[in-house]
Amino acid sequence: MTQTSKNIAIIGSGLVGSLLAIYLKKKGHKVTVFDRRPDIRTVEFSGRSINLAMSNRGWRSLRKVGLEERIKEIAIPLDKRAMHVNEKPVYFQKYGKEGEAIWSISRGVLNRKMIDLAEKAGAEFKFNEKVWDIDLPEAKLYTGASEKSEWKAYQYDLIFGCDGAFSRVRHKMQRRSRFDYSQQFINVGYKELTIPPNADGTHKLDKHSFHIWPRGKFMLIAMPNLGGSFTCTLFLPFEGPVSFENIATEKEAKTFFKAYFPNVQKEIENLTSDFFKNPTSAMVTMKCYPWTYWNKVALVGDSAHAIVPFYGQGMNAGFEDIFVLNELMETYGDNWDTIFDEYQKQRKPNADAIAELSYRNFVEMSSKTADQMFLLQKKIEKRFSTKHPDKWIPVYSRVTFSDKPYSEALAIGDRQEKIMQEIMKLPNIENVWDSQEVEDKIVSLL
Repeated sequence: MTQTSKNIAIIGSGLVGSLLAIYLKKKGHKVTVFDRRPDIRTVEFSGRSINLAMSNRGWRSLRKVGLEERIKEIAIPLDKRAMHVNEKPVYFQKYGKEGEAIWSISRGVLNRKMIDLAEKAGAEFKFNEKVWDIDLPEAKLYTGASEKSEWKAYQYDLIFGCDGAFSRVRHKMQRRSRFDYSQQFINVGYKELTIPPNADGTHKLDKHSFHIWPRGKFMLIAMPNLGGSFTCTLFLPFEGPVSFENIATEKEAKTFFKAYFPNVQKEIENLTSDFFKNPTSAMVTMKCYPWTYWNKVALVGDSAHAIVPFYGQGMNAGFEDIFVLNELMETYGDNWDTIFDEYQKQRKPNADAIAELSYRNFVEMSSKTADQMFLLQKKIEKRFSTKHPDKWIPVYSRVTFSDKPYSEALAIGDRQEKIMQEIMKLPNIENVWDSQEVEDKIVSLL
């Protein structure tokens, strides 16, 4: 269904804001994107990024506007995890079936590209323009140099808040009656580190793997970049025996890396300098409802549902918001009341589900991936799902390699976990795990 052209403002020029701008331009709307920060294409990155893992949902959203191939040029497919457990050789775990992979992309590189593409599509960007207030019923916004300076007013038909976990737009909506809001920080922070390329520009570790060093309460991950480097992220508690608080000097940092990450020995100088150069960032799960105000204002992406990054689904979930919005625009045309209402009703349960799954995956990645019984359970699941793909799709595959709702993945995953708890109690499971008897037992429990 076609739509009457509207004058639309998007607050936030991040990944979600710039992709939404492209979608809205394709629908024939006039689009202006505001960002309080400078143009990311003109500045050095801040050293607080985690590489993105683009998966099915993200690719589907890009494909819809003809951008999939363009973005694949700046991404590297990863078809497996590489587990670095001390005292053991590196071992690999395939992600999914043959040909299934997540794609590593530098956030900065992708964001610059998306802004270029949105400008090319005809969106106007206003950088260094801070939005201080929004008149929700009127879809008016006010910008200025500071909270106390003189403000400039802009009038729009619709406003989309794509301004992240600490959204200015949502802040204004929070003052409405019956607006639910919660935020929860985890006690773990993260820091960006880098492993540079070899002298000849090649990667020092396997290029097509997502590298994980699980260490119980903390972990290090590494994802490849096109130039041969790896963007690493150290996840570590803020306080406690092994924590950011307890690494205050270069000597303490070197001791820490030597003790826990002996196989990155050669990189210690580099990791140590990054450790003190780059900021320590916090991670938050943010939930709210409603996501829309009348037919005037809507929240999209992190401003509606910020999640911790342990499923690699933050960007994918935000892109999926846009895909769903687009489908509703095609169904309901100019009926923005229904579009906004259906959008929040469809997306809210899925946003809550991926928030829960992401938090659980943190526990799994840091403490369970080195646990023998957990690995055995995964082996049994993998064997069963390979033999009975119609009966058992692992949760990770449902989230990462499908477009089915997150809420469905969570519910089915909980059911599968219950079954596996029964299986793991079977006598002598370590020796009979690949037997017909175990297979039959899973079928009977299903």
